Amino acid sequence: MITCPNCHHQELVGALFCSECGTQLIVVDRGQTQSFTPNRPVVVDEEASKTQPVPVGDEMDQFTVSKSNVALRIVDSDEIIYLGGRSEVTLGRIVEGQPILPDIDLSPYEAYAHGVSRLHAAIKVTPQRVTIMDLGSSNGTRVNGQKIVPHVEYPLKNHDVVALGKLKIQVIIH
Repeated sequence: MITCPNCHHQELVGALFCSECGTQLIVVDRGQTQSFTPNRPVVVDEEASKTQPVPVGDEMDQFTVSKSNVALRIVDSDEIIYLGGRSEVTLGRIVEGQPILPDIDLSPYEAYAHGVSRLHAAIKVTPQRVTIMDLGSSNGTRVNGQKIVPHVEYPLKNHDVVALGKLKIQVIIH
């Protein structure tokens, strides 16, 4: 069990946020305490990222997914956000005074106008696959135009288009 540092409510291992007060939880990993903090887009050398082939469709099954090779491309602005080697990230928008902060803030991409919730979705990267889960957002999440059920993980492939509300993001798996 994980104890919330704010209200001391007990949560199951793996929970990112307290179900009672919404505070980000502190995770103990191999004896070291880590807390989740917002992640800003990481600038990576574009030339270096082009050196590896990008698997397409079913070709991805023969590759092992590396956490450092997953990125999100904001369709309207063509900007790329690298996940920076993290195995799980939350997507949403930051509002001043909000106790719950997403790992990746989509506010610079007009997230509010596009209907992105403060804590909209989570992306998880494992060696076998990349998944997305809607976190009970107000305007829903779609993968390639199909609405997904909240709190259920859905697999993602290279070049899938995820819509958080109306904000479209393409998944890039190198």
